[in-house]
Amino acid sequence: EIKEVRAFVPGHSSGDRTRSFLKVQDGCNYFCSFCTIPLARGRSRSANVADTLKQAEQAIADGAKEIVLTGVNIGDFGTAHGETLLDLVRALDELPGVERFRISSIEPNLLSDELIDAVAQSKKFQPHFHIPLQSGNDEMLASMRRRYRTELYQDRVAHIRRVMPDASIGVDVIVGFPGESERHFNATVDFIKSLDVSYLHVFTYSERPNTTALRIDDVVPMEERKRRNKVLRALSLKLQRMHYERQLHRTHAVLFEAAEEDGLRFGYTSNYVRVAARAADVEANAIRPVELTRIHAAGHASGNLRANA
Repeated sequence: EIKEVRAFVPGHSSGDRTRSFLKVQDGCNYFCSFCTIPLARGRSRSANVADTLKQAEQAIADGAKEIVLTGVNIGDFGTAHGETLLDLVRALDELPGVERFRISSIEPNLLSDELIDAVAQSKKFQPHFHIPLQSGNDEMLASMRRRYRTELYQDRVAHIRRVMPDASIGVDVIVGFPGESERHFNATVDFIKSLDVSYLHVFTYSERPNTTALRIDDVVPMEERKRRNKVLRALSLKLQRMHYERQLHRTHAVLFEAAEEDGLRFGYTSNYVRVAARAADVEANAIRPVELTRIHAAGHASGNLRANA
């Protein structure tokens, strides 16, 4: 059965040559009340640092300029081997031949000061964190069986900002969880506004078989769930705009991707600003300095290409 699986083999995949996704962990031991992942994917498991480095080296050999660390709960990396995600980050940071690493998503209770500081001091790990929140109300977090409360989350964001003022910080939020009253939802909105974060990923709660959330009374009507989703998506656009505006009139290194859209090639700064340039002016899988001068309604920035130093 899946719950008995303990083996894990790291692997990598890429949509194009620019970015590779390195799966460093699978499964989860958390059993949040809304989630079926432990039932579907089994217990948390990962390889050791040495075997994971070999997969990263293969991704580099395949031409990746950026490697994104992925998994179901990557903050749990290495526990069966007496290792930690911090050990992996430090080892990856020494690999030659790759420009960038990113951490895809990490639980706030597993995001230590030491890991944040390691990213801040890193030569290659980018100042970009994606940290699931799910609710900005402690009653809801308890009902969801999350392993932190808002005070810890607030502290994680504050520490990132102290050591990486321009970092991109993304947030996962669930709206319409059973028992989420208007008061709970408004508390979430107010809490997010109190944080210095960069964008939201908003999920409308949907019932999942075999989850303990199904036992909770006071189901939120679907229309109300959709309304709350819309409110937070609007807030996300404002947060993203503010993050982008802070980067204007500054020069950022942008890794441009292979795909083209309407004669444009897109890429990302280290702190996750999406940037467009004329495809004729930049090569795919190239890092170019760009002075950001404009934000477009479509959700990206553009500016003046600079010569590589």
